[in-house]
Amino acid sequence: MDEVRRRVDGVLDAFVDRKTAEARRAGLPDDVPVAVAAFVGAGGKRIRPLLCVLGWQAAGGTGARGLDRAVQVGAALEMFHAFCLLHDDVMDGSDTRRGQPTVQRALAARYRAGRSRELADAVGAGAAILAGDLALLWSDELLQDPVRGPDPAAAARLRPLVGLMREEVMYGQFLDLIATGLPTADTGPALTVIRYKTAKYTCERPLQLGAALAGADETFQHRLSAFALPLGEAFQLRDDLLGAFGRPEQTGKPALDDLREGKHTVLVSLAHRSVTPARAPLLHALYGNSRLDEEDAGRLRALLRDTGADRAVERMITERYEQAAAVLDGLPVPAEVREQLRVLADTAAWRTS
Repeated sequence: MDEVRRRVDGVLDAFVDRKTAEARRAGLPDDVPVAVAAFVGAGGKRIRPLLCVLGWQAAGGTGARGLDRAVQVGAALEMFHAFCLLHDDVMDGSDTRRGQPTVQRALAARYRAGRSRELADAVGAGAAILAGDLALLWSDELLQDPVRGPDPAAAARLRPLVGLMREEVMYGQFLDLIATGLPTADTGPALTVIRYKTAKYTCERPLQLGAALAGADETFQHRLSAFALPLGEAFQLRDDLLGAFGRPEQTGKPALDDLREGKHTVLVSLAHRSVTPARAPLLHALYGNSRLDEEDAGRLRALLRDTGADRAVERMITERYEQAAAVLDGLPVPAEVREQLRVLADTAAWRTS
Protein backbone atom coordinates (compact mmCIF):
# COMPACT_ATOMS: atom_id res chain seq x y z
CA MET A 1 0.00 0.00 0.00
CA ASP A 2 2.95 2.37 0.40
CA GLU A 3 3.39 2.20 -3.37
CA VAL A 4 -0.25 3.19 -3.88
CA ARG A 5 0.23 6.16 -1.55
CA ARG A 6 3.31 7.25 -3.49
CA ARG A 7 1.48 6.96 -6.80
CA VAL A 8 -1.53 8.94 -5.55
CA ASP A 9 0.81 11.61 -4.16
CA GLY A 10 2.57 11.72 -7.53
CA VAL A 11 -0.71 12.31 -9.39
CA LEU A 12 -1.73 15.06 -6.96
CA ASP A 13 1.67 16.76 -7.00
CA ALA A 14 1.80 16.83 -10.80
CA PHE A 15 -1.77 18.12 -11.01
CA VAL A 16 -1.38 21.02 -8.55
CA ASP A 17 2.00 21.93 -10.06
CA ARG A 18 0.30 22.21 -13.45
CA LYS A 19 -2.52 24.30 -11.99
CA THR A 20 -0.03 26.63 -10.31
CA ALA A 21 1.89 27.06 -13.57
CA GLU A 22 -1.34 27.73 -15.48
CA ALA A 23 -2.35 30.44 -12.98
CA ARG A 24 1.02 32.15 -13.31
CA ARG A 25 0.95 32.05 -17.10
CA ALA A 26 -2.52 33.61 -17.07
CA GLY A 27 -1.40 36.37 -14.73
CA LEU A 28 -3.69 35.09 -11.97
CA PRO A 29 -2.72 34.95 -8.28
CA ASP A 30 -1.08 31.65 -7.48
CA ASP A 31 -1.93 31.85 -3.77
CA VAL A 32 -4.86 29.44 -4.07
CA PRO A 33 -3.18 26.63 -6.06
CA VAL A 34 -0.08 26.98 -3.89
CA ALA A 35 -2.24 26.73 -0.75
CA VAL A 36 -4.07 23.66 -2.07
CA ALA A 37 -0.75 22.11 -3.11
CA ALA A 38 0.66 22.64 0.39
CA PHE A 39 -2.51 21.25 1.94
CA VAL A 40 -2.68 18.03 -0.06
CA GLY A 41 1.07 17.61 0.26
CA ALA A 42 1.09 17.95 4.05
CA GLY A 43 0.31 14.29 4.63
CA GLY A 44 -2.85 12.48 5.55
CA LYS A 45 -3.75 8.83 5.85
CA ARG A 46 -4.85 8.45 2.20
CA ILE A 47 -7.39 5.90 3.44
CA ARG A 48 -9.90 6.72 0.69
CA PRO A 49 -7.50 6.17 -2.22
CA LEU A 50 -6.24 2.99 -0.57
CA LEU A 51 -9.76 1.64 -0.20
CA CYS A 52 -10.54 2.60 -3.79
CA VAL A 53 -7.59 0.61 -5.11
CA LEU A 54 -8.36 -2.31 -2.78
CA GLY A 55 -12.00 -2.27 -3.92
CA TRP A 56 -10.82 -2.46 -7.53
CA GLN A 57 -8.54 -5.40 -6.70
CA ALA A 58 -11.22 -7.09 -4.57
CA ALA A 59 -13.61 -7.03 -7.53
CA GLY A 60 -11.05 -8.67 -9.81
CA GLY A 61 -9.28 -5.62 -11.22
CA THR A 62 -5.91 -6.46 -12.79
CA GLY A 63 -3.37 -4.95 -15.13
CA ALA A 64 -1.19 -1.86 -15.17
CA ARG A 65 -3.71 0.26 -17.11
CA GLY A 66 -6.49 -0.63 -14.71
CA LEU A 67 -4.30 0.18 -11.72
CA ASP A 68 -3.46 3.57 -13.23
CA ARG A 69 -7.17 4.33 -13.47
CA ALA A 70 -7.83 3.17 -9.89
CA VAL A 71 -5.02 5.43 -8.66
CA GLN A 72 -6.45 8.34 -10.67
CA VAL A 73 -9.89 7.85 -9.08
CA GLY A 74 -8.18 7.63 -5.69
CA ALA A 75 -6.42 10.94 -6.34
CA ALA A 76 -9.78 12.50 -7.25
CA LEU A 77 -11.18 11.25 -3.93
CA GLU A 78 -8.27 12.82 -2.09
CA MET A 79 -8.79 16.14 -3.85
CA PHE A 80 -12.47 16.04 -2.92
CA HIS A 81 -11.39 15.34 0.66
CA ALA A 82 -9.26 18.49 0.54
CA PHE A 83 -12.41 20.40 -0.41
CA CYS A 84 -14.23 18.93 2.60
CA LEU A 85 -11.46 19.70 5.05
CA LEU A 86 -10.83 23.23 3.79
CA HIS A 87 -14.49 24.10 4.31
CA ASP A 88 -14.63 22.16 7.59
CA ASP A 89 -11.75 24.20 9.01
CA VAL A 90 -13.57 27.43 8.15
CA MET A 91 -16.81 26.21 9.77
CA ASP A 92 -14.96 25.10 12.89
CA GLY A 93 -12.70 28.15 13.05
CA SER A 94 -9.68 25.83 13.30
CA ASP A 95 -6.17 27.24 13.65
CA THR A 96 -4.14 24.16 12.70
CA ARG A 97 -4.49 21.03 10.60
CA ARG A 98 -1.88 18.24 10.37
CA GLY A 99 0.41 20.26 12.59
CA GLN A 100 0.39 23.30 10.27
CA PRO A 101 -1.67 26.52 10.18
CA THR A 102 -4.97 25.97 8.39
CA VAL A 103 -5.30 27.51 4.94
CA GLN A 104 -7.59 30.23 6.29
CA ARG A 105 -5.01 31.23 8.91
CA ALA A 106 -2.12 31.09 6.45
CA LEU A 107 -3.96 33.25 3.92
CA ALA A 108 -5.07 35.67 6.66
CA ALA A 109 -1.41 36.14 7.59
CA ARG A 110 -0.50 36.52 3.92
CA TYR A 111 -2.96 39.40 3.52
CA ARG A 112 -2.62 40.97 6.96
CA ALA A 113 -0.66 44.04 5.88
CA GLY A 114 -2.76 47.20 5.98
CA ARG A 115 -5.80 45.40 7.42
CA SER A 116 -7.22 44.96 10.87
CA ARG A 117 -6.93 41.46 12.28
CA GLU A 118 -10.68 41.03 11.97
CA LEU A 119 -10.67 41.98 8.29
CA ALA A 120 -7.59 39.84 7.57
CA ASP A 121 -9.33 36.86 9.20
CA ALA A 122 -12.40 37.44 7.04
CA VAL A 123 -10.22 37.59 3.92
CA GLY A 124 -8.47 34.39 4.97
CA ALA A 125 -11.76 32.57 5.58
CA GLY A 126 -13.19 33.70 2.26
CA ALA A 127 -10.04 32.72 0.41
CA ALA A 128 -10.05 29.29 2.07
CA ILE A 129 -13.65 28.75 0.95
CA LEU A 130 -12.62 29.59 -2.61
CA ALA A 131 -9.64 27.23 -2.32
CA GLY A 132 -12.05 24.51 -1.24
CA ASP A 133 -14.33 25.32 -4.17
CA LEU A 134 -11.41 24.94 -6.56
CA ALA A 135 -10.47 21.61 -4.95
CA LEU A 136 -14.02 20.42 -5.62
CA LEU A 137 -13.76 21.44 -9.28
CA TRP A 138 -10.33 19.86 -9.55
CA SER A 139 -11.59 16.57 -8.12
CA ASP A 140 -13.95 16.41 -11.10
CA GLU A 141 -11.14 17.28 -13.46
CA LEU A 142 -9.02 14.44 -12.07
CA LEU A 143 -11.93 12.03 -12.32
CA GLN A 144 -12.75 13.00 -15.89
CA ASP A 145 -9.20 13.00 -17.23
CA PRO A 146 -9.54 11.66 -20.81
CA VAL A 147 -6.24 9.79 -20.67
CA ARG A 148 -5.84 8.61 -17.07
CA GLY A 149 -9.46 8.54 -15.90
CA PRO A 150 -12.06 5.78 -16.22
CA ASP A 151 -13.25 4.76 -19.69
CA PRO A 152 -16.78 5.89 -20.63
CA ALA A 153 -18.48 2.68 -19.47
CA ALA A 154 -16.70 2.73 -16.11
CA ALA A 155 -17.33 6.48 -15.72
CA ALA A 156 -21.06 5.83 -16.13
CA ARG A 157 -20.91 3.24 -13.34
CA LEU A 158 -18.98 5.58 -11.05
CA ARG A 159 -21.05 8.71 -11.58
CA PRO A 160 -24.06 7.77 -9.38
CA LEU A 161 -21.77 6.59 -6.56
CA VAL A 162 -19.73 9.80 -6.66
CA GLY A 163 -22.93 11.83 -6.45
CA LEU A 164 -24.21 9.76 -3.52
CA MET A 165 -20.91 10.06 -1.66
CA ARG A 166 -20.86 13.83 -2.02
CA GLU A 167 -24.47 14.25 -1.00
CA GLU A 168 -24.10 11.95 2.01
CA VAL A 169 -21.02 13.65 3.42
CA MET A 170 -22.59 17.10 3.07
CA TYR A 171 -25.73 16.00 4.87
CA GLY A 172 -23.50 14.43 7.53
CA GLN A 173 -21.59 17.68 7.89
CA PHE A 174 -24.84 19.64 8.13
CA LEU A 175 -26.18 17.33 10.86
CA ASP A 176 -22.88 17.66 12.72
CA LEU A 177 -23.03 21.43 12.43
CA ILE A 178 -26.56 21.88 13.76
CA ALA A 179 -25.94 19.50 16.68
CA THR A 180 -22.80 21.36 17.79
CA GLY A 181 -23.18 22.96 21.22
CA LEU A 182 -26.27 20.91 22.06
CA PRO A 183 -24.99 17.50 23.21
CA THR A 184 -27.52 15.21 24.92
CA ALA A 185 -27.64 11.69 26.32
CA ASP A 186 -29.15 10.44 23.06
CA THR A 187 -26.48 8.70 20.99
CA GLY A 188 -28.79 8.38 17.98
CA PRO A 189 -27.99 11.75 16.34
CA ALA A 190 -24.27 11.26 16.89
CA LEU A 191 -24.38 7.79 15.30
CA THR A 192 -26.28 9.20 12.33
CA VAL A 193 -23.56 11.81 11.82
CA ILE A 194 -20.95 9.06 11.99
CA ARG A 195 -22.82 6.99 9.43
CA TYR A 196 -23.03 9.76 6.84
CA LYS A 197 -20.01 11.93 7.55
CA THR A 198 -17.51 9.11 8.01
CA ALA A 199 -18.64 5.50 7.57
CA LYS A 200 -20.15 5.99 4.13
CA TYR A 201 -17.81 8.74 2.96
CA THR A 202 -14.51 7.39 4.24
CA CYS A 203 -14.97 3.64 3.87
CA GLU A 204 -18.06 2.44 2.02
CA ARG A 205 -18.14 4.66 -1.07
CA PRO A 206 -14.37 4.62 -1.83
CA LEU A 207 -14.37 0.82 -1.63
CA GLN A 208 -17.46 0.63 -3.84
CA LEU A 209 -16.05 3.11 -6.35
CA GLY A 210 -12.99 0.93 -6.83
CA ALA A 211 -15.18 -2.14 -7.18
CA ALA A 212 -17.44 -0.34 -9.69
CA LEU A 213 -14.36 0.55 -11.72
CA ALA A 214 -13.70 -3.20 -12.02
CA GLY A 215 -17.33 -3.92 -12.92
CA ALA A 216 -18.58 -5.40 -9.62
CA ASP A 217 -22.24 -6.40 -9.44
CA GLU A 218 -24.77 -5.20 -6.86
CA THR A 219 -24.47 -8.31 -4.67
CA PHE A 220 -20.72 -7.86 -4.29
CA GLN A 221 -21.18 -4.16 -3.55
CA HIS A 222 -23.59 -5.01 -0.72
CA ARG A 223 -21.01 -7.39 0.77
CA LEU A 224 -18.40 -4.65 0.66
CA SER A 225 -20.82 -2.34 2.49
CA ALA A 226 -21.29 -4.92 5.24
CA PHE A 227 -17.53 -4.72 5.85
CA ALA A 228 -17.02 -1.00 5.30
CA LEU A 229 -19.82 0.52 7.39
CA PRO A 230 -18.89 -0.94 10.79
CA LEU A 231 -15.24 -0.24 10.00
CA GLY A 232 -16.06 3.39 9.22
CA GLU A 233 -17.98 3.72 12.47
CA ALA A 234 -15.02 2.29 14.40
CA PHE A 235 -12.75 4.76 12.60
CA GLN A 236 -14.83 7.76 13.69
CA LEU A 237 -15.35 6.51 17.24
CA ARG A 238 -11.58 6.27 17.52
CA ASP A 239 -11.32 9.80 16.13
CA ASP A 240 -13.68 11.04 18.84
CA LEU A 241 -11.50 9.49 21.53
CA LEU A 242 -8.37 10.99 20.00
CA GLY A 243 -10.06 14.38 19.81
CA ALA A 244 -10.72 14.28 23.56
CA PHE A 245 -7.67 12.41 24.85
CA GLY A 246 -5.11 12.37 22.01
CA ARG A 247 -1.68 13.96 22.10
CA PRO A 248 -1.22 16.90 19.70
CA GLU A 249 2.22 15.71 18.60
CA GLN A 250 0.56 12.52 17.35
CA THR A 251 -2.80 13.79 16.11
CA GLY A 252 -1.57 17.03 14.50
CA LYS A 253 -4.50 18.88 16.12
CA PRO A 254 -4.55 21.20 19.14
CA ALA A 255 -5.46 19.37 22.32
CA LEU A 256 -8.39 21.63 23.16
CA ASP A 257 -10.17 22.12 19.83
CA ASP A 258 -12.65 19.23 20.04
CA LEU A 259 -13.44 19.92 23.69
CA ARG A 260 -14.04 23.61 22.99
CA GLU A 261 -16.24 23.01 19.92
CA GLY A 262 -18.89 21.07 21.85
CA LYS A 263 -19.58 18.52 19.11
CA HIS A 264 -22.39 16.04 19.81
CA THR A 265 -20.22 12.91 19.82
CA VAL A 266 -21.06 9.44 21.05
CA LEU A 267 -18.42 9.87 23.75
CA VAL A 268 -20.09 12.95 25.18
CA SER A 269 -23.59 11.50 24.80
CA LEU A 270 -22.54 8.50 26.89
CA ALA A 271 -20.99 10.84 29.46
CA HIS A 272 -24.27 12.77 29.71
CA ARG A 273 -26.09 9.49 30.17
CA SER A 274 -23.85 8.31 33.03
CA VAL A 275 -22.77 11.46 34.84
CA THR A 276 -24.05 11.83 38.38
CA PRO A 277 -26.55 14.64 39.06
CA ALA A 278 -24.02 16.32 41.31
CA ARG A 279 -21.40 16.51 38.53
CA ALA A 280 -23.68 17.16 35.55
CA PRO A 281 -23.41 20.97 35.91
CA LEU A 282 -19.62 20.68 35.64
CA LEU A 283 -19.91 18.66 32.44
CA HIS A 284 -22.28 21.25 30.98
CA ALA A 285 -20.03 24.12 32.04
CA LEU A 286 -16.78 22.70 30.65
CA TYR A 287 -17.69 20.87 27.45
CA GLY A 288 -18.13 23.30 24.58
CA ASN A 289 -16.62 26.20 26.54
CA SER A 290 -14.70 28.26 23.96
CA ARG A 291 -12.47 29.63 26.74
CA LEU A 292 -11.49 26.19 28.07
CA ASP A 293 -7.87 26.17 29.26
CA GLU A 294 -5.50 23.27 29.91
CA GLU A 295 -6.38 23.03 33.60
CA ASP A 296 -10.11 22.82 32.96
CA ALA A 297 -9.50 20.46 30.03
CA GLY A 298 -7.78 18.12 32.48
CA ARG A 299 -10.81 18.29 34.78
CA LEU A 300 -13.12 17.60 31.84
CA ARG A 301 -11.10 14.60 30.67
CA ALA A 302 -11.09 13.20 34.18
CA LEU A 303 -14.85 13.65 34.36
CA LEU A 304 -15.36 11.89 31.03
CA ARG A 305 -13.27 8.98 32.29
CA ASP A 306 -15.12 8.88 35.60
CA THR A 307 -18.41 8.38 33.75
CA GLY A 308 -16.93 5.36 31.94
CA ALA A 309 -17.78 6.91 28.56
CA ASP A 310 -14.29 6.33 27.15
CA ARG A 311 -14.42 2.63 28.03
CA ALA A 312 -17.90 2.31 26.55
CA VAL A 313 -16.66 3.83 23.29
CA GLU A 314 -13.71 1.41 23.29
CA ARG A 315 -16.20 -1.46 23.54
CA MET A 316 -18.19 -0.04 20.65
CA ILE A 317 -15.02 0.15 18.57
CA THR A 318 -14.18 -3.46 19.37
CA GLU A 319 -17.69 -4.63 18.49
CA ARG A 320 -17.62 -2.86 15.13
CA TYR A 321 -14.10 -4.00 14.35
CA GLU A 322 -15.04 -7.60 15.06
CA GLN A 323 -18.16 -7.26 12.92
CA ALA A 324 -16.10 -5.94 10.00
CA ALA A 325 -13.46 -8.65 10.49
CA ALA A 326 -16.09 -11.39 10.42
CA VAL A 327 -17.49 -10.07 7.14
CA LEU A 328 -13.98 -9.76 5.71
CA ASP A 329 -13.30 -13.43 6.49
CA GLY A 330 -16.22 -14.40 4.26
CA LEU A 331 -15.54 -12.03 1.35
CA PRO A 332 -14.63 -13.80 -1.92
CA VAL A 333 -11.49 -11.76 -2.56
CA PRO A 334 -7.84 -12.66 -3.26
CA ALA A 335 -5.88 -13.57 -0.14
CA GLU A 336 -3.46 -10.66 -0.54
CA VAL A 337 -6.35 -8.20 -0.82
CA ARG A 338 -7.98 -9.65 2.29
CA GLU A 339 -4.72 -9.20 4.20
CA GLN A 340 -4.35 -5.59 3.05
CA LEU A 341 -7.92 -4.84 4.09
CA ARG A 342 -7.23 -6.44 7.47
CA VAL A 343 -4.14 -4.28 7.97
CA LEU A 344 -6.10 -1.19 7.02
CA ALA A 345 -8.92 -2.16 9.40
CA ASP A 346 -6.42 -2.62 12.23
CA THR A 347 -4.98 0.82 11.55
CA ALA A 348 -8.40 2.47 11.38
CA ALA A 349 -9.63 0.98 14.65
CA TRP A 350 -6.50 1.08 16.80
CA ARG A 351 -4.60 4.11 15.48
CA THR A 352 -3.10 6.77 17.75
CA SER A 353 -3.21 9.67 15.28
